[in-house]
Amino acid sequence: MSHFPDTPNFTGFNTPSRIEADIADLSHEGEIPRGIDGAFYRVQPDPQFPPRLGDDISFNGDGMITRFHIHDGQCDFRQRWAKTDKWKLENEAGHALFGAYRNPLTDAEEVQGRIRSTANTNAWIYGGKLWAMKEDSPALLMDPATMETDAFQTWGGKMRGQTFTAHPKIDPVTGNMVAIGYAASGLCTDDVAYYEVSPEGELVREIWFKVPYYCMMHDFGITEDYLVLHIVPSIGSWERLEQGKPHFGFDTTMPVYLGIIPRRDDLKQEDIRWFKRDNCFASHVLNAWQEGTKVHFLTCEAKNNMFPFFPDVHGAPFNGMEAMSFLTDWTVDMASNGEEFDAVTKLTDTAAEFPRIDDRMTGKKNRYGWFLEMDMRRPVELKGGSAGGLLMNCLFLKDLETGSEQHWWCGPVSSLQEPCFIPRSKDAPEGDGWIVMVCNRLDDHRSDLLIFDALDIEKGPVATVHVPIQLRFGLHGNFAPSNEIGLAA
Repeated sequence: MSHFPDTPNFTGFNTPSRIEADIADLSHEGEIPRGIDGAFYRVQPDPQFPPRLGDDISFNGDGMITRFHIHDGQCDFRQRWAKTDKWKLENEAGHALFGAYRNPLTDAEEVQGRIRSTANTNAWIYGGKLWAMKEDSPALLMDPATMETDAFQTWGGKMRGQTFTAHPKIDPVTGNMVAIGYAASGLCTDDVAYYEVSPEGELVREIWFKVPYYCMMHDFGITEDYLVLHIVPSIGSWERLEQGKPHFGFDTTMPVYLGIIPRRDDLKQEDIRWFKRDNCFASHVLNAWQEGTKVHFLTCEAKNNMFPFFPDVHGAPFNGMEAMSFLTDWTVDMASNGEEFDAVTKLTDTAAEFPRIDDRMTGKKNRYGWFLEMDMRRPVELKGGSAGGLLMNCLFLKDLETGSEQHWWCGPVSSLQEPCFIPRSKDAPEGDGWIVMVCNRLDDHRSDLLIFDALDIEKGPVATVHVPIQLRFGLHGNFAPSNEIGLAA
């Protein structure tokens, strides 16, 4: 019998769901736009069994993929496990076999050396496949229509790297998927693999390089010519793992780097420019682009660590106020001879994370960005249900051209999950479309899917789709038209 621990990571809204379901035509309020014909996929960490070590961080749960198929003014629901090797081995055993987050030293002997992926970080559609992603492992391929699991994608062993990002980008010019894999040669190593995958799903580029130090490289940016990678000291080591410490810890004494890496087949280590700045925290990336000799890299920057479960390596307590992040433009000049940044410009006083753009603007100067806002001034009765325990209670729209901002508050006992933009059509102007996002209803232990007019979020959702079950906090998700994923309207 499963007995989950009576801890914040496994109780309240964080209680494991473990539900696979099909529900046709979810009830809703308002009007679901008939212009939307496709599916929004998102993923949540959802442990199949109680943790092997008695407690665990939420980020170590098994991947559960949710699909909202929106068509003809209605929304159909399907939810399935991402059946990784870990999931299959534990399902057969009837209990957990894998231990702490990214620490294979804590695994049962019979699973040593097996791929540890939970596939719980992103649900991504590319090349007609659903990619369930966890950055410490290869991506897991699934069928986007049936949502049945296929296998880990290694291109028949052609991929030499051991890892594949959970935040790939699509080059809008070539259509290629651009990705990285950090710790490419093994856990805690400073090797990074840079990949490009063709629209037909073929691995067309894999080039390795070294970074200044091993750390979590959760996201990155691309421009027409460059891969842009920030190195921030959420660091790890085998020594930490041997001591039973969390895999990552934040080091406030180390510098931050921005790597400008040419996207070409003949890339050499000496071709990479490493720009250096003082310590800060930054994880997710809004976008990057080139402007003359300058490269702009827009990220959500905080003064200090945002992850309380990856604590300060020097023992300092978590500082919630210093963990508040703000959209910032890191600018470097490729015409310069030094390693200094050209400028670091804070673009808003609104604290926010989980940035999203109209993905057609990837690598090009974008006007709009949508975020999860952390507004501490609003009344709040949070009862779990936010990624990392952070308050995420508003949808925030930033217009980078005019500087104007819009905000929509979800109420005192709800929290929001990452937004996703849906264009009205393939050639619609930037921002012309809808935002979809999950809202956690913490009192009722259920969730809603909210649909907004993307450029008029302050009027509130045009449709609220009711999900009769609770969706645990989710990480990332994406939308694809029905005709690209084998779904009929």
